[in-house]
Amino acid sequence: MIVADNPAFPKYVFSFLLIIFIAVPLNSRAATELNSENDQDELIIGTRVVPPFVIAEEDGEYSGISIHLWEHIGTELGLNFTYKEDDIQGMLDGVSDGNYFAAVSALTITSEREESVDFTHPFYVTGLGIAVPFKSTGLLGSIRSLFTPDFWWVVLLLIGLLLFWGALVWIFERQENQEEFGGSAAEGIGNGFWWAAVTMTTVGYGDKSPRTLGGRIVGFIWMFTAIIVISFFTASIASSLTVTQLDSRVTGPGDLPNARVGVLVNSATQTYMNQENIRVQSFDSIDDGLEAVNDDEIDAFVHDAPIIGYMIQQDYRNRVRLLPNTFNDQYYGIVLPLNSEYRNEINQVLLDFINSEEWNSMLRDYFGDS
Repeated sequence: MIVADNPAFPKYVFSFLLIIFIAVPLNSRAATELNSENDQDELIIGTRVVPPFVIAEEDGEYSGISIHLWEHIGTELGLNFTYKEDDIQGMLDGVSDGNYFAAVSALTITSEREESVDFTHPFYVTGLGIAVPFKSTGLLGSIRSLFTPDFWWVVLLLIGLLLFWGALVWIFERQENQEEFGGSAAEGIGNGFWWAAVTMTTVGYGDKSPRTLGGRIVGFIWMFTAIIVISFFTASIASSLTVTQLDSRVTGPGDLPNARVGVLVNSATQTYMNQENIRVQSFDSIDDGLEAVNDDEIDAFVHDAPIIGYMIQQDYRNRVRLLPNTFNDQYYGIVLPLNSEYRNEINQVLLDFINSEEWNSMLRDYFGDS
């Protein structure tokens, strides 16, 4: 009653109502600002075709690992966006200048790039791979492989085994089987060596055979052991010949300083090679680099292993091959402007997705179970 009788009461009521009517629309507008902004203006996302992370489809759309990840993020955050193709430096500059909301491809996180742009948490970890020519060195190379240390190590191991089993059978046969294993120790062991060799190769001329119980037990064991030995020997020889036929000037990172090496222009690989003082030839595309390897214009092309491995399987099988080991780890992230206000939200969605079975299943689809 006292408040109602106060002459200033109508003014307080009016002011209170005015604040409510103004504040509610403002708060509502602030809550939906991002969504309404996305509905009116499409965010531009820079990208670059680099299978299997970004694949250009015939209908003008994009697919691939990075695209699938970004579209999941966009759906979760309600983003309205469109893609625009650019090269590596163009994507980095576009995000830095504010022309791109983000850049999505297979972009490596480096300290130099962090000076002008920001990155999300890594979504894929790999390393550099080396692509070399797939070519046979011919008959001469196969003959040369017969004189390698690995080949002769296998031969000496085989001779040692034959001598061991030959001497063992001679010990049992030298007294009661003088006709086949008699004579001096050298002659007896030599006869045992011959017996072990023909038994291993299953030739079995029959000119020498153990007659004593101990000799026959040795023979029985050696016959089954020889099956394993001959299989090992055959596999070792085949491996030696295969490696020689696939031989190239570059067999690993240690050979790069003395080879003709190609890299993708403006890539993190080029930066790494410059830091290592390795002279390189830059190419505008990965296809150009792999084609140069195939045409023997360069000895090796170095880039992220999953990318060149995928492209070799698609277009360069039996022309270019990828060496088995990788080096210099690479971490892929989505490029964002410095101090982006959306970085935390994007990271949360990204981390949830890359720990999901959907993500793992997709990687298996592109790369297999390895």
